[in-house]
Order: sequence, then structure tokens, then C-alpha cells
Amino acid sequence: MDVPNTIEVLGLTKQFGHFTAVDDVTFNVARGEILGFLGANGAGKTTIIRMLCGLLMPTSGRASVGGFDVARQPEQVKRNIGYMSQKFSLYPDLTVVENLTFFGGVYRLSTSRLRERTAWALEMAGLRGREKSLTSELSGGWRQRLALGCAILHEPKIIFLDEPTSGVDPVSRRSFWELIDRLAEAGTTVFVTTHYLDEAEYCNHVMLIHAGRLIAGGSPQELKARTFRTPILEVRSDRLIDALDVLQGQPWALETALFGDTLHVRVEDEARGAESIRTTLAARGIAVAQVGKIEPSLQDVFIDLVEHQAQQG
Repeated sequence: MDVPNTIEVLGLTKQFGHFTAVDDVTFNVARGEILGFLGANGAGKTTIIRMLCGLLMPTSGRASVGGFDVARQPEQVKRNIGYMSQKFSLYPDLTVVENLTFFGGVYRLSTSRLRERTAWALEMAGLRGREKSLTSELSGGWRQRLALGCAILHEPKIIFLDEPTSGVDPVSRRSFWELIDRLAEAGTTVFVTTHYLDEAEYCNHVMLIHAGRLIAGGSPQELKARTFRTPILEVRSDRLIDALDVLQGQPWALETALFGDTLHVRVEDEARGAESIRTTLAARGIAVAQVGKIEPSLQDVFIDLVEHQAQQG
């Protein structure tokens, strides 16, 4: 059966007793698109992905994956997707090739096809020469790549990746996203959840979720342009927390937030804002190492939107 390679979601809701984990969510994913579903832990990302994979029944609303209804045709959905769970789904006491063989059997690949796809997965994961290594002996980055290989051994046209880089070092994360890029370029639709906001820069389209509700969507560039029409200044100081306390009380500081070892301060005017920051902090005996305009990040966007939601109640 030739099914469309898209995801369509309309009013999807999931309740656990009196708790609403996912609240009236609507979105579409185009063929060959990388959709990043972003939000903090507990925002509802995993619940949504489990419903779309046919693993969890929605309370209300509709969703189709690859042309199959997730509520009425969950088995057809499962056969036509790849799914990489939040935790490594590999068997640690099996070798690399034994894991691939096991998943090939689950997907009912023929002997010749399994041989061909195993060779591909080993090459993709960079594990040639380590076929007989126990999976438990692999580093997190290698296990992650092997898990991806197992999830797409049957060449699904739609893949779901639930927090695939959680707990993995930054270099391995970057390498993993390069693999995702190549899959999308070949026409695979990728739905990925993450709480690493910097990873969303790799996505074609981003959906931001907070407390079970979608609060914004668009390309990373669209979200930044739509959210911020005034400049953001980055402030560096050796008394960062003191500087935060002082600046949050200033009427000209539209928003002030801590970002790693810097502060991000949104102001109406770049030059006047920078001067106000320096003079205000100097008056409190707080030295400023640097003040300069920066491009907003998706973390800036997310914080701004969440604070706006909180103000609206």
C-alpha cells in the first residue's frame, strides 16, 4: 500500500484521570521535513510521540501517520514507522551484530535484505570492526548511533526520535544530527523531541510545547523574528547574580534572564540600553566586562513565550 509520508494531528488530547498531559494539539508534518518538538521535561512531548506511534490511545482528537489513523489502525502505524525511544532500546548483553540481527527479525527482513541493511547500519554507525563487541561496552554516542540503525533497519519513511541525544556528549550530539540531516535529504520524515533548545536550529520546523499545550510554531528564523522586534544585549560580569537582581528592577529592561555565564537583557534601543546597563551596574559597584547586541536564540524565544503564557494565567 502506497501511503502518504505525512503526519496530521487535529485536536489531539490525552488525559490521565483529572490530569491533562496533552491539551488540544494540532499540527502537520510535511514529507521529508525535520520537525523539532521542543519543551522542558514533563511538557508532554513523550506522551504525544507515544500516541503518534500507536502505543498510547488518545482521549480525544484525531491523528494519522503515513495515512493510518493512530486510534483505529495502530498496528499499521507501527509497521510503517521507525521509533527510537527516550532510553536506549538495545540489548546490552548482545553484540552489535546480534542486536541488528534481532531487530531485522522483528521487521521480518529476508536473509539477503538483512545482510545488506546490517552492512549499511554498521557503516552508518561507524562500527565496522566492532561487530562482535558487546553493546554494553560501547560509549553513549556509539550506542545512540547503533540504536538509530536498528530503528531504521527496515527503511521506514517516517521516524520518531524521542529525546535521542539525552545524556550524550556534545560532539556525539552533533554527529547524530548530521545523520538525521542525511535521512531527511533522502526523503525521510523525521519527528524528533528534545529539551536541548540549541538542537532545534537543525530543524526545518519547530513546535514549542509547554504544560501540554503548543505555544508557538514555525522555522527557527520565523520564531525569532516573530517573538523579538527589539534588541537583546548580552552582559558579562563577575557578579552575574547581583547584576541580574539589579537589572530586573529597571523599567527600561524589558526582560532580563540568566543564560549560562551571561545575562540577556531586552531593551527598546541598543545604544541607550547598553549605556543604561553600564551606568546602573556601576552605581551599585558591579563591574561590567562586556555589553553587546546578540541574535536571539530559541532559548530566548522559549523563555519569552513561557513568561507570556504565565502572565496570561
